[in-house]
Amino acid sequence: MKLRVIVHEADEGGYWAEVPSIPGCATQGDTFDELLSNIYEAVEGCLSVDVRDIELTDKDKVLEIAV
Repeated sequence: MKLRVIVHEADEGGYWAEVPSIPGCATQGDTFDELLSNIYEAVEGCLSVDVRDIELTDKDKVLEIAV
């Protein structure tokens, strides 16, 4: 999966980034390298869902797919 990330220079220094295709997915970093590391973590956090919070029946299946 490829996602577009919009990187902004922060007025107070450093950077912040947003992922328009994932509403609410944003992060910041003091350096570009820190921002890059943080954006991967932010995307993973925004896309992860804990199946323990979802009610499943015996007929349901949980799949993991790569896109």
